[in-house]
Amino acid sequence: MKYKIAVASTDGKVVNQHFGRAEVFYIVEAHSGDMTFTYEESRKTVPVCRGQEHDESQLNAVAAMLEDCDYILVSRIGDGARAALEQNNIEAYELPGYIEDSIRKLLAFIEVQKLLIEI
Repeated sequence: MKYKIAVASTDGKVVNQHFGRAEVFYIVEAHSGDMTFTYEESRKTVPVCRGQEHDESQLNAVAAMLEDCDYILVSRIGDGARAALEQNNIEAYELPGYIEDSIRKLLAFIEVQKLLIEI
C-alpha cells in the first residue's frame, strides 16, 4: 500500500525534530509492499513551540498544512499537537533515527497491524 509521510528533520537525513520546533517537514511517498520510499517535497513552517508557550492557531495551521499525509515521524510530540494532527486523520509516531530506518519501522508496524486486524 502507498502512504504519504511527513518527517520532522533538520537535515533531511535524520528524524530529529520535536514537532513544535520543526521548521521544515520532508514529505515522502512510501510503499509498504516493497518497503521503499521516494522524496516528494519539503514544506517550510513557523515553529509552533516557543519555550513552554504554544500558538494554538499556528498548531492548527501546521496540522492543516500536513492534512494530505497519513503519518508524521518526529523525535517528540506533545499531546496537543498529537490531538490536532488526529483531527486531520494523521497518526504521529516518535521514531528518531535515520529517516530510512524510521520509515521502514513504521511500514513494518503498519503491515503487522493489518495482519492483526485480519485475524
